[in-house]
Amino acid sequence: MDALTPPANAGAGGDPEGMLFRAEVRHWCERELPARVRAKVQANLFLEKEDYLAFLHALVPKGWVAGHWPREHGGRGWTPLQRFIFEEESAACGAPWLIPFGISYVGPVIHTFGSRWQKERFLPPILASAEWWAQGYSEPGAGSDLAALTTRAVREGDEYVVTGQKIWTSYAQWADWMFCLVRTSDEGRRQAGISFLLIDMKTPGITVRPIRTMDGCHHVNEVFLDEVRVPACNLVGEEGSGWGYAKFLLSNERVIAAETGRSMRQLAHLRSLVAADPQRADRDDFQRRLAELELRLHALRAFCLQTAQAMDPQAAPGAEASIMKIRGSELQQAIAETTMEWLGAHGTVYDPALVHLDRPASATGPELGPGLVRDYLHGRAATIYGGANEIQRNVIAKMELGL
Repeated sequence: MDALTPPANAGAGGDPEGMLFRAEVRHWCERELPARVRAKVQANLFLEKEDYLAFLHALVPKGWVAGHWPREHGGRGWTPLQRFIFEEESAACGAPWLIPFGISYVGPVIHTFGSRWQKERFLPPILASAEWWAQGYSEPGAGSDLAALTTRAVREGDEYVVTGQKIWTSYAQWADWMFCLVRTSDEGRRQAGISFLLIDMKTPGITVRPIRTMDGCHHVNEVFLDEVRVPACNLVGEEGSGWGYAKFLLSNERVIAAETGRSMRQLAHLRSLVAADPQRADRDDFQRRLAELELRLHALRAFCLQTAQAMDPQAAPGAEASIMKIRGSELQQAIAETTMEWLGAHGTVYDPALVHLDRPASATGPELGPGLVRDYLHGRAATIYGGANEIQRNVIAKMELGL
């Protein structure tokens, strides 16, 4: 067994149910995870929408698309620990990122704060992966300071007229809907004037423009809204309460912020590269660095598992969420940087076309080389998205030190 592949009882705190669940997830991945998708993930190739759909459709019979949702809304009622185990084990086994915008972001907001009509209209298509969502939060002048957003929604009868711009909108090119923070008032605190709207991406006035990231791939976009008319029934909850719903949304992600399963998979890649070249002069140095990275990962996993076991899903997120985000993202980057150093000259040659194939290929060096370079380039954003690490440190200082 690989040193980073946890045994069936790992990460369950001695809980027999946790051990059984981890084994069940691993068994499912070995037998049901589409082989083509798994191979692309393990090679760090770019995944198309059809790849993510194949993964999601395979999850549907198990009810695992949104296992952390309450049973009354179509989920399995997972505990935070079960959710962590599923996310970690599936990622370590080669499953894709479970794109969160419908499943983990807007879905819980709707089933917690939405109207009866909204629940009936939007939750079933999310569970069936029949409709895809994008997150309309960041703007050119409102990133980490999200309360500075200026996209405006003006009420006109039974509609809101929305005008503004969103940026870094992941996979908006695939989305059927976008949940969007908009400004409906300028009175009082900035946060008090923000509302939460559900916007059909086919509505006239919406323009999506791609932003090519460092890896040469199309992950993110600019979204322009020019007098887009949105039915007032698409307002979630109360007007002016969007900031609270946004904080609730973010708290739903704290249990998986560290992405330990992904780090386990990437560290295994690095170890295989080092093992394949036993004659290399600097191999002993890289063996020591591998050991250091493994220790960091094991410490992070222990912290995450302890946090998940103690977590109250109904409580506000604590500083633990920020700690997991910082340590997880920095570890991912450290693994990728060490991998690039091992590749050496082979890591300087990169053609984005090679990561859009169905199987790994390289014009020079290891066949996994292009995918590993892409992972390094795309991973530079890990310490920025989801709340920049500088902001996370401010959160920790405020919550734990009172600064």
